[in-house]
Parts: sequence; structure tokens; C-alpha cells
Amino acid sequence: MGETQEHLRPETEEETMQQLRSKATELLLRKEWADSVQANSHFISLCQEQISKTHPHPDPDRLSKIPKSLCLALSNRAEARFHLRQFVEALRDCDEALEIESPHFKTLICKGKILLNLNRYNAALECFRSALLDSQASLNSESINGYLEKCKKLEFLSRTGAFDFSDWVTNGFRGNPPELAEFIGAVEIKKSETSGRGLFSTKNVDSGTLMVVTKAIASERVVLPLSSDEVLGKNKQLVMWKNLIDKVVESTAKCRRTNDLICNLSSGEEEDGLEVPDITLFRPEAAEESIFSNEKTDMGRILSILDVNSLVEDSISAKILGKNCGYYGVGLWLIPSFINHSCNPNARRLHIGDYMIVHASRDIKAGEEITFAYFDVFSPLRKRREMAKTWGFNCSCKRCKFEESVCGKQEMKEIEMGLDRLEAGAIVYGLEEAMRRWMVRGKEKGYLRASFWEVYSETFGSEKSMRRWGRRIPAREAVVGSIGEVVGSDERVINVLKKGLNRNGGGDVIGMVEMERAMKLGKGIYGKVIKKQAMRALLEL
Repeated sequence: MGETQEHLRPETEEETMQQLRSKATELLLRKEWADSVQANSHFISLCQEQISKTHPHPDPDRLSKIPKSLCLALSNRAEARFHLRQFVEALRDCDEALEIESPHFKTLICKGKILLNLNRYNAALECFRSALLDSQASLNSESINGYLEKCKKLEFLSRTGAFDFSDWVTNGFRGNPPELAEFIGAVEIKKSETSGRGLFSTKNVDSGTLMVVTKAIASERVVLPLSSDEVLGKNKQLVMWKNLIDKVVESTAKCRRTNDLICNLSSGEEEDGLEVPDITLFRPEAAEESIFSNEKTDMGRILSILDVNSLVEDSISAKILGKNCGYYGVGLWLIPSFINHSCNPNARRLHIGDYMIVHASRDIKAGEEITFAYFDVFSPLRKRREMAKTWGFNCSCKRCKFEESVCGKQEMKEIEMGLDRLEAGAIVYGLEEAMRRWMVRGKEKGYLRASFWEVYSETFGSEKSMRRWGRRIPAREAVVGSIGEVVGSDERVINVLKKGLNRNGGGDVIGMVEMERAMKLGKGIYGKVIKKQAMRALLEL
């Protein structure tokens, strides 16, 4: 009787494993990913037990099948985990499967897709190339070649930053947005003279040059009510904020690398004592998961990091392109979190989907810190100080320091007092005359003109004011040029130029100069990712 039971047990185990394997496969086909992971995990455990056991009457044929079954189960679990965005565990399953059977066609395809989602384009490319050599590839050649072309394209974009959104813009942002890849340009992280750490340019770049393209660790969007119901609006934002927190916590739990990189961000305390991370850490292909810490980040620190570093998409220094332009969005982007504020900013950002595209909004010199405007810098010093206070800092940029040195002058006080009672042209004339007497030169003129932009804009926009003051104040293009040099591009400045173009007809020498200046300012707003004809259409020139 005992011999009979001993003889039947392997068959019973084999039947159990066969049923479990069928169930796991069925769950995978039904796209019940979590249940599929659980079933495959059970089957994998049984396979590993069978391999480690020593049977008194081993069946060589059956034992030879177990590793193959284990390989397929690991591959299937990897596929399910991929769909659950558990990329690290999925990648580990693929590597285990490939140790058992290399090459394994299904596993190579799965690993390639995982690496592609992790933005590791070269490694993904190698997987798909290896899969193409397999005999099964003939049945899936079109799909594999599609992946190969996508990897090649994204690797090229990631290496060169040669993005081009022109066709999408010309088509009115209809259809799918352009494919984007992670890109880190000529930038590095260093200690900032103004606030903790900052992002710096490592070479001279001109306006519109791409600096960084990166996908959010997490983002959340809502449609805010058009009505004046502030309670409803605040409630929606609170829900959005909670969802963002949940997504970031989930990301840190799933990936040690993500957790460590987020921990490199400021939590608002002891800024000067923070370590300066190497920019290469943020490259997707930089390091394997194994080198990162297993230490879990506590919720309090995550909340502090989000409070300091999360960015709103609809910002004074940003443009949202495509389907998200009607939403209020917030997210966490790693490298842009190192970009500080300045009242003479040199960078702007575009948002397409979950990607942020950072580019120079004016010419930047090597070694210069890359900065955003966190608030409207086309304002006098007093207003900028108030806005900085709401952000929890005092700005000490070159522009603020210069304006502090002149704001105490009696003439400046009189100019500011005249804002509410004098004609705009009179204030512009008074400020220009004051700058001449104070011997203000170069960029410092641009600082003050930007601070009083509202009266310059009103003057240039009024035919009556221009008839009265036009010959006594600097030309429109000179003012626009000096402002663009110190605070970068802004749509309000382009609109003033466009009015000049409409008045001149755009055909004479002055019109051509203003057109070129408007195109350069357009590059500062949208970057070089949009070429000339598309830019003209976008700016309605």
C-alpha cells in the first residue's frame, strides 16, 4: 500500500502543477494581472521545490520539463508585473528566466518592453535584436521591427535632443503628440549662490536651446470649476494633492532607484548642508537597482519633499501643449526640482503629457545658473518681494540687488507714485530720463524696464501715446531687446512687437527686424523644438 502511495504522489503533484499552470495562463490571457502574478508565483514555488527534491523513482523526461515550465512561468509573471508597472520585479523575473534558457523568445520581448519603459533604450534594443534571431521571430517580425525602430528613434533623441514638434503644431495639436525620450543636455548640479543647490549650464547656449526633457515621477490633473465656488475648487485641489502623494509613495515603494533619487531632493531644511548629486545619477541607464538603498522613506519626509519640489503645470514660466491644456495639473519632476527662482530668469518649460521640456528662454553663458520665474517678474521690486514672501523665500538675484540700490532715490519714489495718476507715456519718459541721469547702462536698463513693463506696454499699444511720446522715448525694438536680454521671452513682449508689425505692415526694414526679433522671442517661449514656419503659425505672425 505504501509503495502504491509513493508511486502515485508524483503523478498527483504533476496534475496539480498542470492545473495551476493552466489557471495562471488563463488569468494572463484574461488580463487579470494581479491574480496572474499570484498564480504564477505559486507555480514557480512548486517548480523550485520539484527541482530541489530527490525522488526515489525519478522520471528523467518529467524532470527535464520542469526547468522549461519554470522559465515560461517566470516570463509570464514578468509580463503580468510589467502591466502592473512593477518594472523592477518584472526585470528580475526576466533575468531568472534567461538564466534557465537563453535565449528565450518570449522573455526577450518582455524584457525589451520593460527596459523601453525604463527609458533604457540601448539595453532594450539589444533584447529586440536578440529576439529577432529566434525562429519564432518570423511570426512576429512586424511587431519586433516596430519595437526596434522605436528604440532606435528614442535612443537618438535621448542622445542628441533633436526633437521636432513642428508637424504636430501645424496640425493644431491634433492626433498623438510626438514621441519623447529622456534627455539631459549640457547641465550639472552645483551649489547655488542664492539658494542651496542649483542646475547650471556647462556651455554657452543660445535662446531656445534644449536643456532637459524628463517624465514626471508622478502627476495628477483636475478640471477646476469655472464658477466662483472656491470651496469646490479647493476640495478638488485637495483630492488632486492626495492622489499625487499616493502615486509618489507607490513609486518609491516599487523602485529603490526612484526612492533614492527622490531622497536627493530638498525637504526645505538645512539647504546648505545637502550633498550635491552627480547629474549622471539621473540618467536612466546610470546604474543597476542593486546599488540603491533598501531604506524606506518615511511619509513625513515625502510630504516635505513634495511641498518644496512639486510644480504646477499652469505657471508664468510654462506652456501646456496638447490635450492637457484645459486641466490644472501638478507633478514631481526630478532634475527640474533643482531649478531655483530668479527675477532675471533664463529658462522656461513646456508640458506635453507627463513630460516637461526645459529650454533656454534667453542666451545663457557657461557656468550660469539655470533659473525659472516662479511668479510674474514683470513687476516692480515691491510687488516681487511680496510674491517671493508667499513662496517662503527672499530673492537675492542680481536684478533685485540692483533695484534695491535705486529704489530709495527720490525720483524713483516719484515715478512709482505717478503710476496711478500719470499718463503711461509720461512715466516711461520720466524713467528713461532718470536712467540717463543715473548713468544706468546695459542689463540694468532692462531690469527697470521689465519692472515698469505695464506702462511701456500701454504706451507702445496706444497710437495716441506714441504720437505724443514716440520721438522722446526709446524705440519699441530697443526696449523689447533689453527686456528679453535680462528676463527672457514672454508672450506679452511678443504681442507688443506684433502690434508694431501690424502698424508697419511687416514689409519694410523695421518690420523685418521686428519679425526676426519676434521669432527669436518665440524660440525663448517654445524652444527650438518648433521650426520657423510652425513657429510663425503658432505666434500668428
